[in-house]
This record gives sequence, structure tokens and C-alpha cells, in this order.
Amino acid sequence: MGNMMGCFGRSTTPDLLPEILTPNTSSGISGRNASGKGYSESSSSGYSGFSFGDQLSVGETSPSGELLEKPNLRIFSFAELKNATKNFKSETLLGEGGFGRVYKGWIDEKGSVTSKSGLKLAVAIKKLNSESMQGFEEWQSEVNFLGRLSHPNLVKLLGYCWEDKELLLVYEYLPKGSLENHLFRRNTTVEPLSWNRRMSIALGVARGLAFLHNSDKQVIYRDFKASNILLDVNYDAKISDFGLAKLGPSVGNSHVTTRVMGTYGYAAPEYVATGHLYVNSDIYGFGVVLLEMLTGLRAVDLNRPKGQQNLVEWMGPYLSNNKKLRIVMDSRLEGQYSLKAAFELAQHTLKCLRVDHRTRPSMKEAVEVLQKVEAIKVKENRGRPGEKSPSNDKKSDNSRRSPYHPRHRDPRTRMESQSPKER
Repeated sequence: MGNMMGCFGRSTTPDLLPEILTPNTSSGISGRNASGKGYSESSSSGYSGFSFGDQLSVGETSPSGELLEKPNLRIFSFAELKNATKNFKSETLLGEGGFGRVYKGWIDEKGSVTSKSGLKLAVAIKKLNSESMQGFEEWQSEVNFLGRLSHPNLVKLLGYCWEDKELLLVYEYLPKGSLENHLFRRNTTVEPLSWNRRMSIALGVARGLAFLHNSDKQVIYRDFKASNILLDVNYDAKISDFGLAKLGPSVGNSHVTTRVMGTYGYAAPEYVATGHLYVNSDIYGFGVVLLEMLTGLRAVDLNRPKGQQNLVEWMGPYLSNNKKLRIVMDSRLEGQYSLKAAFELAQHTLKCLRVDHRTRPSMKEAVEVLQKVEAIKVKENRGRPGEKSPSNDKKSDNSRRSPYHPRHRDPRTRMESQSPKER
């Protein structure tokens, strides 16, 4: 499933249980975990019997997404998931983050770990580190949101395990890993992401965020970054890791006040400064990822010289000028794009990165702009038979090799406020 790493500095204050998740006392088995928090689950169907409050509008749909009335998640036993990962062998390890480790496992296509037919489905299994500071609240957040949110550009949660102190989540397996890996971890055996593929990825995650923001009760993702964008076998993008997701502000309010958490370089300035979380705070993070895709550089790299460590501060001034934009574009994209399309995308990136959150575009607008950029690509690549496309002319000024692409390490840039605010 690629890099499923969570952020450091997560809240330890319970938040989502009273907001969304409530015990279902009408059916199933109710119980409590070690901290006394209630839960319930169906004992007959093997699927989740969690019941939700009315904060998310049931049946609200988008052209390709839906808010489910209740989660349809399979409940796995710890023994089943232990068997699926060969006792969590190191050879099945996919990644590690603040929540714990992620393993690749195999289950029967119908949900059972054992299958007479021998047909198996690859899954990614996230296992909580018992010493994790993130713990139950983030596990619960993932079940709450991904259990009910269904969209092609959101990672699919298949089920979970809650057995004694063992907390696990079972997701669809996405074999191409994270966008972060493809953009920054140089691997000579893997082709760099092309311009067309980057635009397809950007459009996919834009649709996913637009779906979250346009639900009846808006969902603020809060941790948008390249490592949380996972790619399936066709490089279709899916947003993962909903451990920090929040419901949007209540009627009459403009924001939610929370403890400041997330990742340096991606978190919106108004959120970092005040703890006020707006729907448009997500759009800033989206702009940062667009900038990473344009330049091929990390949002924060402490190995770069002073003045260049923060990508937005360093590259922002280059985006508004055609000539300057050419020299900061990712050199691996040379000859693949129209400068008109790149400039259009750069201008939208600047709008997403505006300091005043009120002036940032919506994700619906982002989808429209990215569709327009793709249309420019298609239009300009359609020439007469034998005619050279401008985007493929190596001698054109459409792209130039940038001097700003050193090799990068993976600095830890996680953040957590020092104030004891509620999450």
C-alpha cells in the first residue's frame, strides 16, 4: 500500500467518539475497550454494526461518491490477520509511521482469510503500535470516516480488528505506493512520473477533496500531503490516512478550533498560527502538493541551503513569471508539457497558497482548472499526421532543465503545538 506513515504529534484527546460514533444498542454485541469507550458490532453478519449520529447527511451523493447510511466493514479477529500476514513477518512489511506498521496480507476475495478456491485478495493491514501516542482516537477516526465515505479517489477501508489492546485496520492494497515515493525517492529502475500522469493524479485527488468538502456536513481532511496520496495499479490516485480528519464547522461558525497538528510545509498558515481550521485550510496543502509536482522538490528539505528549505517561500515568486517558471520545472518533465498548461497550473497553485484563506479557490474550482489544463494538453498534442507536437519539441522553450534538483533525504518535519488545546 506504499507509505502509510502517519504524522507525529497527534492528539491524545478523545474527539470523534462523541461526535460521530455511538453505541448501537438495538442489535449486535456491545462492549468497551480498555479505556472504557463503548462500541458495538454485529455478531451475525460479520460486518460492522457501528451506528452514526446525524452529522453526516445520509444518502448525500456526488457523481461518483456517496455517504453510506452505515459502514459496511468486516470485523476480523486478530488471529485471522496474524495468519494473513504470516505472523506479521518482516518480509510483509510495507511501511511504518506514527500509528504503527503497515503489512501486506492476503485474504479470500469474499473476506475470509482461508479459501478453498485458493483465490486471494491482497490487502494492506495497519497495526497499532501499543506504545503509540496516537492510538485509539486515530483508529476510530479512520473507521468513522472511511467506513462511510465511498469515492473512487478515497482509499477503501475493508474492515478492522479490535481485540483486547490490538487495533488494526484492513485496506485495499495499492501496489504503486505513494506519490511521495514516485516524486522524491530516485529509483533508476522506475520511470519518473510523466506530466500526463501527474495531471491525472492531481485531478483525482482534487475530486476526492471536493467530495469531502461538498458533503452536507463538510469533512476537513487536515493532513493533505504527497505521502498520503496512494496509487493503484493504473496510477489512479486515492487519499489515505483519515486519522486527523475533522467534521467541518457547525452552522453559523466559520471554523473549528483544534490543537495544531499535521506536517510542516503543508499545514495552512492560519491553522498553524491560531489553531483555527477552515475547509480552505485543506486547499493550502493541495497547493503545496501541486508545487511539488511542478518542481519535483519536497515541501521542506533541511538539506537545502538557507532560504530554500521551505519550498513555498523559495519557489512562490517564480510561479507568476513565464521565464522564471521554465527554470524551476522538474527537469524530468522536459519536453512533455505545454508551457501554457504549466503556467495555467502554476497560477492556480499560487491561488491555493494565498495567505488569506478566504481568497483561496474551492476544490470544485480546482477540479475545473485541472480539467482545463488536461484539455490544453490534449488539444496541443493533436497535430496533423507527422507534425511535431509543441510539447515534444526538444528545442522549444516549453521546458528547460532546472538547476535546482539535488538528491533529497527524508527529514522529519512533523509538528505539534505546545499548547494543551483540545484536538
